[in-house]
Amino acid sequence: MPGGGRKKPGAAKKPVRRDTSVRKRPPTIGRSPAKSPARSRPRARKSKTGNGLWRRRFGRIAYWGMVASLWLGLIGGAGLLLLASDLPDTASLWEVERQPSITYVDTNGNQIAVRGAAYAPPVQIDELPPHLIDAVLSIEDRRFYYHFGVDPIGLARAMVANFRKGSVVQGGSTLTQQLAKNLFLTNDRTYKRKAKEVLLAFWLESRFSKKEILSLYLNRVYFGRGAWGIEAASQRYFSKPARELNLGEAAMIAGLLKAPNRYSPTADLARAERRATVVLDVMVKAKKISTSEREEAFSQPVHVRRAQASPAASYFVDWLAPQVRELTGEIDADLLIETTLDLGNQRAAERAVLSVLDDKAHARGATQGALVALADDGAVRAMAGGVSYARSQFNRATQARRQPGSAFKPFVYLAAIEAGLSPWTVREDAPVRIGDWQPQNYSGTYAGDMALITALAKSINTVAVKVANEVGRDRIAEAAHRMGFTSHIGLTRSMPLGSNGTSLLELTSAYAPFANGGALARPFGLTRISTREGDVLWARKIQPRQQVLNQRPYQLMNMMLQRVMSDGTGRRARLNNRPSAGKTGTTNDFRDAWFTGYASGHTAGVWVGDDQNRAMQKITGGTLPAQIWHAYMTEVLKDVPAIAPATPGLAIATISPAPSAHIHAEAKPQADDPLGDLLGTLEE
Repeated sequence: MPGGGRKKPGAAKKPVRRDTSVRKRPPTIGRSPAKSPARSRPRARKSKTGNGLWRRRFGRIAYWGMVASLWLGLIGGAGLLLLASDLPDTASLWEVERQPSITYVDTNGNQIAVRGAAYAPPVQIDELPPHLIDAVLSIEDRRFYYHFGVDPIGLARAMVANFRKGSVVQGGSTLTQQLAKNLFLTNDRTYKRKAKEVLLAFWLESRFSKKEILSLYLNRVYFGRGAWGIEAASQRYFSKPARELNLGEAAMIAGLLKAPNRYSPTADLARAERRATVVLDVMVKAKKISTSEREEAFSQPVHVRRAQASPAASYFVDWLAPQVRELTGEIDADLLIETTLDLGNQRAAERAVLSVLDDKAHARGATQGALVALADDGAVRAMAGGVSYARSQFNRATQARRQPGSAFKPFVYLAAIEAGLSPWTVREDAPVRIGDWQPQNYSGTYAGDMALITALAKSINTVAVKVANEVGRDRIAEAAHRMGFTSHIGLTRSMPLGSNGTSLLELTSAYAPFANGGALARPFGLTRISTREGDVLWARKIQPRQQVLNQRPYQLMNMMLQRVMSDGTGRRARLNNRPSAGKTGTTNDFRDAWFTGYASGHTAGVWVGDDQNRAMQKITGGTLPAQIWHAYMTEVLKDVPAIAPATPGLAIATISPAPSAHIHAEAKPQADDPLGDLLGTLEE
């Protein structure tokens, strides 16, 4: 039918073809298909996303780094401002606040020491010898002219040296840093102080030239022994202006800067010389001097100011310093302190101690010693408080308290004589027991009956204990205090054998009445204090004699103590050209050894021992202490006439206290018996 919609019979419907290339993908198992555009697009997007992530992370890190840097800068700046606000005022940099100096002189007017600050007019760098400048810079800051206040190279070198040694052997501070610390800061070892030091060093370098900094340093730095500045140090040690220092003296001055008091030539000349040798070697290494110049400096002896070359006299000055402050108070004037010390005697004391306490003595445990010497009135003529003041400032003559041992026995026998006994009173040397205590003699043996004079001479313990029990320990303590002891004396069983602690000065002063006729002799060292202008602030008044011994005990004790020197434990101390008297003392386990005695109006005491209270190897008071005493007395008395202590005559006025009721022993009769015959009988 035309126009109709009918299909012809048998006609097939034409299929519609679809493009499935996108939807269906060939199998990929067992092969690697080529990348299609459809797969590449997602990967491209993923890579782009990863790079963006890293960029975002880096951006955050950079941002927060900038924030942190900003905060650190703000905090650091605030810290610097805080430190700067706390820095000391530098306006008065060239001004010196002068402190008063205190000059000590001996009994003859010779200078002993100067304490307090000593200043001299500032010197210009151009006036100083070049080798002095080279010595200071070579040992203190070789790169001074090349750094900006802090030396990184020097600091690194010091760190390497310290790391290799395992300890601090070098410092990294520059001369500018040292100046900053000395002028404005303290010696506190804190990071805050070090930061201030660095800031001030930068300020000094920006404000002053190198020449000005060096001038400030040399004129303001401390050189030991109260000397501030190069000129004061030169005058103090060498009695000459700094412009006249030779190479050896300049090296010694430069060597002081590391440790002024330790390397001071007046404290230890040998140590100061070794330090100067180090400075000269460094100068050769730095090519500031030649080897021949160094050898020439070695060949020229350095003459240290003689009045300052008695280092042990510093013990005496230290003893007086508190008394000076108490007497003068706060005073703004230079002081002149006139003392009782005799520098000749002082040097004799130092030589005696050092000559006996040698290496052999040290090997036996005698590592320390002390000596003090008094005039008849108690004036201190010499005081050696140890073997080396530079190594130890502890004064063993005044500060140490040790048991005197048998050196206390003279006061036991003094009380016995005052109670009515005599040197010829006989007591038995035999074992004695008081409760659970049984004292022994040094020898470990007993000799039976003997006179008291022999018991004291041979230092017999048993007889001393028996006599003390008879006389009464309270009477002995009273006699000792009357003679000069000021410390407490305990009334223990062992008191007669010297178990109460005392100082060497106290013990020696208690012996002085045996030498001077029986008068109290309190030790003293000051005679007058005045200003440099001559105004007298204090003067010692002459004290009237206070008699503490009557004639009979005085004479008899002199005789007994002389016997100690002639036939007893003090034979090594005996003086051949004059009468002498004294007593030895040794404590348990040989921890302390003493000798105290007198001759021709001079009284001296010696102690030998160890600071750690360790036992010595059989060193008694009759060995090293007696030898030191003998050496000292031999030197100081060589030009002194021989004066014999009083000896008893045939008729002795008995004016001592009446015998106590519990004294039951009878003394041997003295009347009509010649003294020599009587002593000869007892010796036999």
